[in-house]
Amino acid sequence: MTNESGKSRLSLLVGDGRHGMFTLVLVGLGAYLVICLLLGWFWSQQPRMFSVVDAAKERVPDMETRRITGAVTTATAIEVAEILLDKPGGYLRNDMLPPGVWLDNMPNWEYGVLQQQRDLMRVLRDSFSRSQSQSTEDPDLRLAEPQFSFRANSWIMPSSEGEYRKGIKYLKSYLTRLADPGDPDAQFYARADNLRIWLEVVSARLGSLSQRLSASVGQTRINTDLAGDAEATQSTAKARDVEVKTPWLEIDDVFYEARGATWALIHYLKALQYDFAEVLQKKNALVSVEQIVRELEQAQDPIYSPMILNGTGFGMLANHSLVMASYISRANAGLIDLQALLSRG
Repeated sequence: MTNESGKSRLSLLVGDGRHGMFTLVLVGLGAYLVICLLLGWFWSQQPRMFSVVDAAKERVPDMETRRITGAVTTATAIEVAEILLDKPGGYLRNDMLPPGVWLDNMPNWEYGVLQQQRDLMRVLRDSFSRSQSQSTEDPDLRLAEPQFSFRANSWIMPSSEGEYRKGIKYLKSYLTRLADPGDPDAQFYARADNLRIWLEVVSARLGSLSQRLSASVGQTRINTDLAGDAEATQSTAKARDVEVKTPWLEIDDVFYEARGATWALIHYLKALQYDFAEVLQKKNALVSVEQIVRELEQAQDPIYSPMILNGTGFGMLANHSLVMASYISRANAGLIDLQALLSRG
C-alpha cells in the first residue's frame, strides 16, 4: 500500500514537472515572438532626412571657409550609404535569421536606396570626376563603384555589407583628396552636360518605378516601344495591346522600393543643387530643382494605414501605389524639363 501511494506521488511530481517545463517553453517562445515583433516594428521605421550641407561640413571642416566643388555630393553619397548599413537593425536585405528574415518593407526600401546609390556612383565615376571621355578615371572611384554593384542579398563570404563598406572607404578617400588643395588629380566637374547625364539616368529609373506602381490595378496598354521612328525594329514582336499588372504579393514591395528610391534621390538632388549652383543659376533652373524636390518630399509623407491598400482608381478604398506614382510622375516630368533647360546654350 505504501509503495503504491509512493509511486502515485512520484508520477504526479513527474507529470507536474513535465507540465511546468511545457509551460516554461511556451512562455519563453511567446516572449521571443513578442521581442521579435517589437524589434521588427522598430527596425521597419524609415530613417529621417538629414541636411546634406551639414553632413558635408562634418566630414570636410574646410567647407566652413571655402567652397569645394563636389564635396557635398560625395559626402551625401557617403552619408546615405552609411545610413543604409547602420540604421536600426542594420542592413536587412540579406538577413537569414528572425526578425530580419520575416521583414518585407524595409529590405525593399533598402533596395530602392541602393539603386539610386549605384546610379550616382556610376555617373560619379564616368562623368562627374572626368573632364573628357578620354580622360583617366579617378583611382578611388574606379574601386568604389563596383563595390556598390555587388549583389544585395549576399549573407556571407563575402557579405553585401562588407563590400559596401569597402565602397564607402574608397569614397572617403576620394573626398579627402577632393578637399586637399594640393592634390589636383582628384576633381569634380560641375558642368551642365555632366548633370544632364545623371538626370537622364534618374529619369529612366523613375519612369520604370512609375509604371510598376501604376500597374497595381492592372492596365491594358498600347505597345509604344517603336513609336516615333518608322524604321525602328526590335528583337521579337509584341502584341499591340499589352496587359500589365503587378502581382498582388509584390505591390507593397514596389511601393517601398519607390519610397527608398525617392528618399535617397531627395538628398542627391539637394547635394547637386549645391555643387551645381552656378550652372543652375545661369540656366535659371534652381526653382525647377526645388519643385522636383518638393514633389519627391510629398512621396515621403507618413503612411497612416497599417498596410498598403490597393483599391481601384476611383473606388472606395485608397490606392497608395497610384498616389506614389502620381508624385513620381510629376517629379519625372520636372526632370525631363530640367534636362531640356540644361541642353540649351
